[in-house]
Amino acid sequence: MSTPLSRPSYAAVLRVPHARRTFAAALVGRLSYGTVSLALMLSLTRSTGSYAVAGLVMALFGATSVFLSPYRASLVDRHGPRRALLPMALLYAALLCVLAVACRRPGTPEAVLAVTAGLAGACTPPLGPTMRAVWAELLPDRLLLQRAYSVDGVAEELLFVSGPLLVGGIVAVASPVVGVVLSAVLVAVGTLAFITSPATAALRPAGRGKSDGPAPGRGVPGQGRALLQPVVVAAAVGVSVSAVDLLVVAFAGERGLGDGTVAWVLAALSAGSAVGGLANGAVAWSSPTRARLPFFAAGVGLCLAAAGLAPGLGTLVLAVMCAGLFVAPALTTAYLIADESVAPGFRVRAGAWCNTAVNAGMSAGAAVVGLLVERLPLPVCFAVAGAVAAAAALVPGYRRGSARRAGEGAQPSVSSASSELPESSASSSSES
Repeated sequence: MSTPLSRPSYAAVLRVPHARRTFAAALVGRLSYGTVSLALMLSLTRSTGSYAVAGLVMALFGATSVFLSPYRASLVDRHGPRRALLPMALLYAALLCVLAVACRRPGTPEAVLAVTAGLAGACTPPLGPTMRAVWAELLPDRLLLQRAYSVDGVAEELLFVSGPLLVGGIVAVASPVVGVVLSAVLVAVGTLAFITSPATAALRPAGRGKSDGPAPGRGVPGQGRALLQPVVVAAAVGVSVSAVDLLVVAFAGERGLGDGTVAWVLAALSAGSAVGGLANGAVAWSSPTRARLPFFAAGVGLCLAAAGLAPGLGTLVLAVMCAGLFVAPALTTAYLIADESVAPGFRVRAGAWCNTAVNAGMSAGAAVVGLLVERLPLPVCFAVAGAVAAAAALVPGYRRGSARRAGEGAQPSVSSASSELPESSASSSSES
């Protein structure tokens, strides 16, 4: 699994043996996470006739999926993706099918729906963190890994845009439970193709001796402290980005603009994030990742604070798009730091902690901003949302003591899936 790479680029990333097949399989499985939320919500709403019940069931599904993510990732680190991911994916797919059947049957007890949804969420396979760990094994060259994480993050964002569109097409001609079944098929087929890829075999089980999570004083010294900066920034960016949804709705309501306006502004945020992610991946940075991360977090915060001063729709779109330019780079850099902060046997868990932080931040941001927007002027709410990301820029970055030092400034050949490089002072390096 080695190839000489003279000029790091997005094309070079995809030319690495087995990279295209593995990445495509992971995207098929991860598309399930883009389709399942809307399909399940519509199915529950039609089945129960209650938005409150549907919301509660979805909250249980989301909570078990998000907060048990590090534990599921630890199973992948301990047993390897082939032994851990497939049982998770098959159980998750089976429970989704049970939910689909339950939603089709009138009079299904609400408790049955809630318990089944909670169990399904608990089994969600961590395909995103595992794919990023595979990238890290395939690409010890940090410049190439930076590009891989960037294209991975942009592709994932596109999945969460195309997924609801796919469900929308399904419900136009069939019942939304078809979308739930499709989500089950996608995750089962995608995971099976992913774990049978030769590249996935590069992730070797860490063994029981390394099964504990990355915490201070456990495993490799300093891993917990080294993960503090990327996890906090990921959570803060999640808070700020989720706040934009509600703040844009409030902005449109204050000015009597239509709902279509909201969609355009949020599309501008996604477009800015995609452009920023690709641009960040293409730059050969001369500064270390831990120095760039505060810059990206501050950029998100300042642009959102400026968005609150927008006098009209045009300037709001511009400000939100500028904020988006920093979102994907911030998350991509957080994942890079998480990867280089831990030993190889902890990679999936490190990525899962960042994933959990983003999702938890998004949930918290929506709840808090929902309270603030009714009590404070809209510009102040934008400023508060931006201040969260800006404050995260102040979190210091630590390196673990006897860490795997990744040489980000160098551009060596990809000679082995498990190679480790010394880190220089000028370093460079993305579910529901």
